[in-house]
Order: sequence, then structure tokens, then C-alpha cells
Amino acid sequence: TGQTTRNSDSFGEDSFYNINPPSFKANSDGTVTDLVTGLQWQQADNGEMTWDSGVAFCNKLTAGGKDDWRLPYIQELFSIQNQGKNFPALDTNYFTKSDAEYWWAIEERVGRNDYAWATNAGGGAGAHPKSETISAGGKMRYHVRCVRGETLGDTATPRYVDNGDGTITDNRTGLVWQKTEGLSSATWDEAINYAYGLVFAGHDDWRLPNVKELESLSNPYAIKPAIDSNFFPSTQNAPSWSSTTLLARRGNPYQAWSLDFNYGVVDYHPKDNK
Repeated sequence: TGQTTRNSDSFGEDSFYNINPPSFKANSDGTVTDLVTGLQWQQADNGEMTWDSGVAFCNKLTAGGKDDWRLPYIQELFSIQNQGKNFPALDTNYFTKSDAEYWWAIEERVGRNDYAWATNAGGGAGAHPKSETISAGGKMRYHVRCVRGETLGDTATPRYVDNGDGTITDNRTGLVWQKTEGLSSATWDEAINYAYGLVFAGHDDWRLPNVKELESLSNPYAIKPAIDSNFFPSTQNAPSWSSTTLLARRGNPYQAWSLDFNYGVVDYHPKDNK
């Protein structure tokens, strides 16, 4: 996630681990290659526009000698967020800073085609009215950054395996998850400590997922819960903690990122919430 600073005395928070840290290569053609995912991005976004205009723009784009650009899936767009930075939550050593408040993703919200998914400059993600952007008569700046490469975010494609021992393997990410939630109610520290001390299904290297790992479970094609319920049948329609602390404008180690499985929104809450 790009977060490397310890924010608590609990072992197992995001910065405790160094797994697939962000790694980019700036190309000489106005594009950036993500060396973790293999995706290629526009270095600068294309400015404010409506969602429909963004879809059309990316589909017609020719850049870096390529013409297979597209508007990214929300998981792809969230993959370049950097929770060690904010406003924007992007590595501006590689991505050109703009005045964007949000960036559009390709998915519309299930049951509401007047909403579309987006990431925001503070580090979160959610579905928003398409009318919020300035070009559609709103007051917010929704920008577009196109991507190319093998898709990460098509969660309509089956990808899970039930291991028969209370765990589920995600073949797309390689992560192994508990099939059922371990705690129905916990503060952030309680969740961190529970996961770090867990011995389950023959393994003792469990941990609370960071916010990018947790977001990878979100299914934008489902709501209440926003997850594949065939494999995670007991998921509550409620926020679930990540191990990632919120990096606020003035520094605030007392809130942490979560994923609300009602609609799949990436948001934050005080760490003492249950």
C-alpha cells in the first residue's frame, strides 16, 4: 500500500509487512508501467469529464504507440493508490499531480446505472452519482486516467477455490482467506491482535489484510454483501477492518481504513469503533 510508518504498538499492522511494495517505471512516452501488476497507465490524467465521455475517450485513445487503452476497473484504479501519501494518494514521482478530486472507474453500481465507481484523492473508493462531476452539472472534479494490459478487476469471472478446511483461495491474487469472519465485532487493535495470533487450517501466518488486499474481495457486481456470497456466505453487511491506518492531512493515527460490505465502499473509522 506504500504505508511504511508504524502507527500502533500492535504487531501485524500494514507497515509490519513488506509484500509487493509499490514499484513503477516511468516510460519515455508519457506512460507509467506498474511493475507489480504489469498494467500500463497514462502518466498524467486527462482532466475532468463525465463518466460517459471518459469511457469513450479511453476507448479511442492512442498513446505510447498503443491503441488498446480503456477506462480501468475499480480494483485496477485502486491498485495505484498509495496509502503512504494523500491529496493525492498517488506517488507523484511517477504520476503527474492534478487538481482531481476523484478518478472514474468503468463499473456502474449494481442496480443504479446513474452511479459509477471512482477512487478519490484521499485514498478511498466508492460509487458516486455520475451527475456530481462539473461537466455533468455538478461541483466535483472527476478526472480520467486510462490503462492498458490484462485486466485485474473483472470480478464477474470466477476465480475462487474452496479448500474444504474453512479457507478460500483467490487464484487471481494468490491470497488465502478465512471463509467465515473470525470476529463479529472488534476494535482495530482487537482485530489486528486476533489475526496475528491466529492458528487456523494448519497455518500460523495469518494477518489482518491491508486495505488493497481487503478491497480485492469487493465485488462491484453485488451489494449487501458486496462479495461473492457463494464462497463467503456469512459476510456481514457491515464494515470490516483493514490493517492500514488512515494518513490524514495533519496526521491521525487514530483512524483506519475499512471495507463496508454493504456496497463495497472503502472508507475509514476511529480505531476504537466496534
